[in-house]
Amino acid sequence: MLRGATLIVTEIGGGLDSTEATGPDKGRAAIAARLTALGMALDKVVTVPHRTGDLAQAIAATKSDMVLILTGSATSDIDDVGPSALRQAGGQVDRFGMPVDPGNLLFLGRLGARPVLGLPGCARSPALNGADWVLSRLACGLAVSAQDIAGMGIGGLLKEIPSRPMPRAGRQAGAAAMPDS
Repeated sequence: MLRGATLIVTEIGGGLDSTEATGPDKGRAAIAARLTALGMALDKVVTVPHRTGDLAQAIAATKSDMVLILTGSATSDIDDVGPSALRQAGGQVDRFGMPVDPGNLLFLGRLGARPVLGLPGCARSPALNGADWVLSRLACGLAVSAQDIAGMGIGGLLKEIPSRPMPRAGRQAGAAAMPDS
């Protein structure tokens, strides 16, 4: 079982990024709560500019059992800042993407024996997302393979929590009101 994790947050300068828009403290609190529920500690939070070199240095300097990365911009490509920084730090990316929404924009890799989890932006919310499934397995010390993550796609969509607006609700209501043809 893993005992602690370092959260590395990247920030995009010169304007409003997704971290600032949703509140960096809210995201950190949601991640800390996830770790606490899994019996882990949030050892440290490190904030760096959203640049490959800066993030790579922060990853390489981390001493915790697990590294969590929350970037200021969606990681939508295997060569984006997060995965590139992990490789530059001497690690490897084992899986990019997940067939679950919310949570599809995660990546999983390792630096030596330590797991590195690139969190999707939805991890800033306390709502269940695909990264929770991966994080819980890692916290227990279980290996998570690319095939494991691919297999988590059964069902595809996760329910949203009642306290969060449901963007699909309008479409459902509209569809129900449509006359039969």
